[in-house]
Amino acid sequence: MEEIVFPNQIRINRKMRGVSMQDLADRLGISLSAISKIEKGYRRLNQEQLITVAEVLDCSLQDLYVNEQNSQHDVVMAWKKEQERRQEINKSSGLKVLGAALRYIRNEKSLTLIEVAENAEMTLSVYHRIEMGQREVSDKEYKNIAKALGLEVEDLKAEVKRLDEAGVLEEIIIHNDTKYKINNMNRMAIDHNNNLVDFDALKVPVFGVSGSEGSIIVDRSISGKEAIKPANLFDKHDVYGVSLCTRRLGSIISSRAIMFVAPSEVASVGDIALYYKTEQQAFVVSLREDETGQLYGLMWNPEERIYFNNDDFKKIHKVVDIAL
Repeated sequence: MEEIVFPNQIRINRKMRGVSMQDLADRLGISLSAISKIEKGYRRLNQEQLITVAEVLDCSLQDLYVNEQNSQHDVVMAWKKEQERRQEINKSSGLKVLGAALRYIRNEKSLTLIEVAENAEMTLSVYHRIEMGQREVSDKEYKNIAKALGLEVEDLKAEVKRLDEAGVLEEIIIHNDTKYKINNMNRMAIDHNNNLVDFDALKVPVFGVSGSEGSIIVDRSISGKEAIKPANLFDKHDVYGVSLCTRRLGSIISSRAIMFVAPSEVASVGDIALYYKTEQQAFVVSLREDETGQLYGLMWNPEERIYFNNDDFKKIHKVVDIAL
């Protein structure tokens, strides 16, 4: 089974507002099946899709997440029990053994996650979840993984069985379980060397006050507060925070939200970014491409386009996460 990647209350809010699954699917430009997976928490949403869902359902992003603060206790407990149930299913169905074996074989062959994922025609995220024992593998995917590891399918199956019987996978399975639980509990951090990380070292400065025309004034020489980087940004050292104090987004996202911005990340079509019109005046934009292939930034309330030239790309800082 796939891990629950986005526990949410989209279905509850959708039904409360009389919006059908098909209507929501049409607005997001995805299939009805994809909406069903999103509502069950089996499929990820990107930032722009989250904003669209909130717009369609006329609610804040905070209303969409299942958490201790905004959800009924039984809803939160049901999600936690579902996670535990899926963990047990994964273990009993052998997914953890397969994932641990794939990791062991990959390391023996001195291959990286990216190399195997690309050669198996998978995204890095999907293959990583397979090694973590959190995702089922189809026959076609199994064949592609075997090929990426330089093995025949039957040889890979035999090697997985041999490693399991030899007892060499238990340590990897325990490591994966620990990492999974820590990531979900969000109580501590582990770096790539499996060392505990001091949260104080993960604090980043937060800038930003409301400016004219819906802009945000970002004076990086003055910081009034700090925030801890999300877990997925632990290894990014140039990240800084910006208060989402613009009303160009209406009431979709709380003005207390913090954007985490990475200047060195390359922003592409579909990303949310900060565009620095001047050294300190920034606008929140969604990067789009027109029918001629020209890149522009879309702003809202009112809708407005900012077209970019080659000199502007260094002024675009990608938003890599938003803390509500």
